Amino acid sequence: MKTAYIFPGQGSQFPGMAQDLYAGNKDLMEKANRILGFRLTDIMFEGTADELKATRVTQPAIFLHSVLLALGRQEQPDMVAGHSLGEFSALVAAGAVSFEDGLRLVALRASEMQKCCEKAPGAMAAVINLPDSVIEQVCAGIPGVVPANYNAPGQVVISGEEAAVDEACAQLKAAGAKRALRLPVSGAFHSPLMEPARAELAKAIDGTPVHAPRCPIYQNVSARPTTDPSLIKENLLKQLTSPVRWTQTVQNMLADGATTFAELGPGTVLQGLVKRIAGPEAVENLTIV
Repeated sequence: MKTAYIFPGQGSQFPGMAQDLYAGNKDLMEKANRILGFRLTDIMFEGTADELKATRVTQPAIFLHSVLLALGRQEQPDMVAGHSLGEFSALVAAGAVSFEDGLRLVALRASEMQKCCEKAPGAMAAVINLPDSVIEQVCAGIPGVVPANYNAPGQVVISGEEAAVDEACAQLKAAGAKRALRLPVSGAFHSPLMEPARAELAKAIDGTPVHAPRCPIYQNVSARPTTDPSLIKENLLKQLTSPVRWTQTVQNMLADGATTFAELGPGTVLQGLVKRIAGPEAVENLTIV
């Protein structure tokens, strides 16, 4: 009987998010505003969906919401994982990184990724109902597009240059995909187009104290558990241009005895993915909240 904390990534934000947490977490939320140099909480509580969608806002907002929920729980998890941005929330929840350092890293990551988006606009697309191997084969034949998120069996996101993503979508539909459609995002996350963000993020990660977490963290790059601070740092940087292996992460957590999955953050996207990955028979024996 093991509990896994899982943390969502970009796309789970919504207007009014975390407003109900302010009264009990005022000091920490105001500290976040000071660290960032702008009133993030005002945008979270009162901003429009478009204002929240800006990468420099979205990532710190989801991180703050997620971490507050984790810190408010009494029990300790047996394992943690986060989807893309959510990996930073997971590290704070597991005691590997301080709240302040985690927020600074997330803010820098968001800023550098936003610069990449402005410098080289890209695209992402969801591909539904095709084997991973077919998607990988199609992407391998088209320069400029790669698999970016292995979200669940039959649900993969591709990422890269706009024309390359469009060409891949056309080929994937011809190969039998139920859907292959562009996502409303501002750039090609988890693709080589994020490479220019590496230098600044590498310096920041290198200079951030990372401690052995209280429980294993399953990182996106490998989908494997680790408690090694040096490997955690290495994988955090690789994550920028590597795919999120969420399917494999959940499969490994299940294999390692996870029976309860608690999604901490805005939305319930990961709950649905866990159910899909586990399958209908296994889901009957799991607690997913």
